[in-house]
Amino acid sequence: MEDWRAGGFGLYLHWPFCQSKCPYCDFNSHVAQAVDQRQWLQAYRNEIARLAAETSGRVLNTVFFGGGTPSLMDPDLVAAVIDAIRSSWPMANDPEITLEANPGSVEAGRFAAYRQAGVTRVSMGVQALNDADLRRLGRLHTADEAMRAFEIARGVFERVSFDLIYARQDQSLDGWRAELRRALAMAVDHLSLYQLTVEAGTPFADRLARGGLRGLPDENRAADLYDLTQDVCAAHGMASYEVSNHARPGAESRHNLIYWRGGDYVGIGPGAHGRLTLEGCRWATECPKAPATWLAAALRGDPAEKPRQALSGPEHASEYLLMSLRLTEGTDLRRLELLAGALPLRSTVDDLTSLGLLEADPTHLRATPAGRLVLNALISKLAADLPE
Repeated sequence: MEDWRAGGFGLYLHWPFCQSKCPYCDFNSHVAQAVDQRQWLQAYRNEIARLAAETSGRVLNTVFFGGGTPSLMDPDLVAAVIDAIRSSWPMANDPEITLEANPGSVEAGRFAAYRQAGVTRVSMGVQALNDADLRRLGRLHTADEAMRAFEIARGVFERVSFDLIYARQDQSLDGWRAELRRALAMAVDHLSLYQLTVEAGTPFADRLARGGLRGLPDENRAADLYDLTQDVCAAHGMASYEVSNHARPGAESRHNLIYWRGGDYVGIGPGAHGRLTLEGCRWATECPKAPATWLAAALRGDPAEKPRQALSGPEHASEYLLMSLRLTEGTDLRRLELLAGALPLRSTVDDLTSLGLLEADPTHLRATPAGRLVLNALISKLAADLPE
């Protein structure tokens, strides 16, 4: 069996436009005064047809509309794209089709139309539940608008997730505990909870370099906030299934699990990445980031992607280790050995286990809660034992 089948097959489609650019965001998003959505539909259709021809016959499990702000897409455009996808691949009986949304009132009023278009799950970028921090984060909505949008989404979709950012400026443990409990009381079944990271090239990075962004937590306080997050969510039946993601049993993001379990996925749209196994070789795909560049190529019918990179067995193994160790279920040792031709040294595993960073059994490696706090170093230590 080809390795990707253990993870599944999905499609990621990137909509690169936003109403405004958040100062912490390093995603490929752009503010545009006007967008010809008819042109974008044709471009998406062309790329869907091209990539479906390469992966003919595969059953598509998930679709994810990411961005940017996909809730700025006309519902008719979303419907037409989903129709094109359905006509290009056989789909699972209950496909998960997710659309990211901002909780402004205009987008919230479109939820019923997205459901009619075929969307089955919404992921909302709430980010904070108080107005002061929303303003600091550059968000355009208020906390009340976010909660109203969530209630509307909950009435339309069976599955709704939302994101919160923590380790914010001047955030106390008590304040985060209260905010998190408020979020958990909203009948949500999936939460993505991310520590604020100041990424290079963002306005936040510039502010920090100039002495701004005061009140950010140090490493110890950030670790305390992480521990608190795990404890509060677990107490509410929302234990983490991945480092930053919490869900009630059965409500996990099936699309993101494809990434973390090492499945294949098509990437369509400016800056989108993909992984495709074709004729026994796993390829990394990447699209050009500039919307105009991607759009022009796709409209011409040319491949709207950069030259593909073939992943060697060791590269594939290292990537699988990197992604799977983020999951609570951990890394499947049999898969890792088949990909790499070897396993991390017993002495390395024993050392990391004795330090309380790793759990090992005959079939899996799993990061402990302490190991998750130093996950990059943990993965580097294990990957160093694999063949290059």
